[in-house]
Amino acid sequence: MVESRGSTRMEPSKQHMRYAFPRMAARRPPLRALAGFAAALLVVGFTSAAVAQGAVKSVHGDWQIRCDTPPGAKAEQCALIQSVVAEDRSNAGLTVIVLKTADQKSRLMRVVAPLGVLLPSGLGLKLDNVDVGRAGFVRCLPNGCVAEVVLDDKLLGQLRSAKTATFIIFETPEEGIGFPLSLNGLGEGYDKLP
Repeated sequence: MVESRGSTRMEPSKQHMRYAFPRMAARRPPLRALAGFAAALLVVGFTSAAVAQGAVKSVHGDWQIRCDTPPGAKAEQCALIQSVVAEDRSNAGLTVIVLKTADQKSRLMRVVAPLGVLLPSGLGLKLDNVDVGRAGFVRCLPNGCVAEVVLDDKLLGQLRSAKTATFIIFETPEEGIGFPLSLNGLGEGYDKLP
């Protein structure tokens, strides 16, 4: 049994490097959509959920829709966001961002984890204590490392029907830190995203 600090315990994965929940497709979303939210990611704080950039347009359960017009963008871009802090470590936080690309052709889920994560281990996800799999980190920014997945219909359906998600980061191959995240309001908030 792998020890996990916080409120989550995790068993070792049988497929250590196999990514069981969807990875980024070969076709990437438009650069302007990525650039806009990369700017938003730079200011997402890990000590408080209220530090994220952009105006709060609406609140859906434990999720917020935040919107901003990034430099060079023609229109406002919005995302569904929730931030959490580890119960036993106030300096370790996680931000989950759900968005539709500017061309409305792709849906993405980005998770910003604190610096110091073990990148090869990826980001684990459990929904209602059922292991969904792992996703790889795609880049690190000055304030955290980003894992990104295409939010396909299957994963979106799983997120809508589950009550809690636990995102797991690793500081060592044996030690995972679980971040429980409420899914209350995710489906409603997603449906309201422009």
